[in-house]
Amino acid sequence: MTTLSFEAAGAARAAVDAHVPELVGDEVASRLVAQDPTLWGPDAEAEASIRLGWLNPGESSRPLLGQIAALREELAAESVTRVVLAGMGGSSLAPEVITRTAGVDLTVLDSTDPDVVAAALGERLAETVIVVSSKSGSTVETDSQRRVFEQAFTDAGIDAKSRIVVVTDPGSPLDAAAREAGYRAVFNADPNVGGRYSALTAFGLVPSGLAGADIETLLDDAEMTVEILRDDAPDNMGLELGAALGGTEPLRNKIVIVDEGSGLAGFPDWAEQLIAESTGKLGTGVLPVVVEAGAPEITSDAADILTVRIVPADSEALPEGNQVLVAGSLGAQMVLWEFATAVAGRLLHINPFDQPDVEAAKKAARGLLDATPEPTEPAFIDGSVEVRGPASLLGTANTLRGALTALLGELGPEGYLSVQAYLDRDRQAGLADIRADLAAATGRPVTFGWGPRFLHSTGQFHKGGPAEGVYLQITGRPATDVAIPDRPFTFGELISAQAAGDASVLADQGRPVLRLHLLNREEGVREIENVVRSLSAEGGNK
Repeated sequence: MTTLSFEAAGAARAAVDAHVPELVGDEVASRLVAQDPTLWGPDAEAEASIRLGWLNPGESSRPLLGQIAALREELAAESVTRVVLAGMGGSSLAPEVITRTAGVDLTVLDSTDPDVVAAALGERLAETVIVVSSKSGSTVETDSQRRVFEQAFTDAGIDAKSRIVVVTDPGSPLDAAAREAGYRAVFNADPNVGGRYSALTAFGLVPSGLAGADIETLLDDAEMTVEILRDDAPDNMGLELGAALGGTEPLRNKIVIVDEGSGLAGFPDWAEQLIAESTGKLGTGVLPVVVEAGAPEITSDAADILTVRIVPADSEALPEGNQVLVAGSLGAQMVLWEFATAVAGRLLHINPFDQPDVEAAKKAARGLLDATPEPTEPAFIDGSVEVRGPASLLGTANTLRGALTALLGELGPEGYLSVQAYLDRDRQAGLADIRADLAAATGRPVTFGWGPRFLHSTGQFHKGGPAEGVYLQITGRPATDVAIPDRPFTFGELISAQAAGDASVLADQGRPVLRLHLLNREEGVREIENVVRSLSAEGGNK
């Protein structure tokens, strides 16, 4: 039996009490489950009419279960037991949380960092199948990853087409190309579902099922949850959570999400991309801030922060202050948060299904790849770190500490800091610890994202949401570079263009951006960590 629970206190409870009666009166829940595209106004109707298939997860997904199980058995019989996923945004984050929660292995390749790509290529290639997930196939990261794996299989004497599985929309360019190439399998996802809502479509289920996760139970829970949420009732948890996310007055637009032993490994990261890309547009939206237990933001009394705690189903905890508590199984929670995000979009008066500002960074990156400009000179070098930023930001700073102090000085009373690390999230994983130290140093919410994957999630909010952020971009010289077959650029050049392109778009919008480039990754990370720790010690929990 699917179980869900929701509790709210403070501003969250006030938002529920204020908005849920009206949502019930407008029959929002039943209309949403009936896939009514008029819920978000006339400007959103065309897009919404082709983006609500996630509310009937079984229709397109249940027929896939037998096909996925059969393919997994075939591959296992050939001693192909390692699954690599090439995908970005929702196409990678959903399978990551599904497989981590299930305790099965899946190599998620959602990076263009050449060290990450080289490591994925260098591990058990003879036992590997790669799942290439893209709605159209035009995503540059995914296309590049497919190309390099196809070449690696061929070079190793392996029939490449027997080791490539594709997940895409029916009739897409990738669908046609994959079938013509004779790849091992092509799975079509429901085309009426956007990427960040695609957790329970082929995009989430194929790689997860091939890796060994119990996707049938996941789908069972999801379908039962849709039935629970269809009722126009005051205790509808989808309406309650949606009201808490998008209906506080004044809007608490920093949603701090913390996992407190829920067992849903990595769930806040999945919720982050869902909420940020769905709501951050037209100068409004809510910014999800994923934090660790005990983070400074959880106890903050700032007027723009709302805390959501993901707790175990048997938890007896109660919300404190301006907090929400949510519990439930993974399939149930995925549907709940998708539903609530759509409801929040209605309350925020935005279209929760488009992503108008994601393309800006992609376009800038493509321009840099085509033009290949000479790299800009750093403002100065401190140890292993090249520092770049406009004179209006850096002022007289000539040290790493001075540059960071200058950036943090740009934070307003309702601002946030976004740390963007275009590095290897396995080898440089410890860098993420600076998030909490920076939050302690500034007294403001801090997000941490690995590039380029965050471009497909919080990247939308950075450019489409309120102009409140300051941005710390960290890049680094890779140990090696990896060529991309039949492309005039390497992975090193691609990730460099993605970082520079996003920074230029932010700068063009007047957002403060400090760029740090590590000439030696290990040394540079240590230098940044040392400076941030000292700033944290001085700032305390202010």
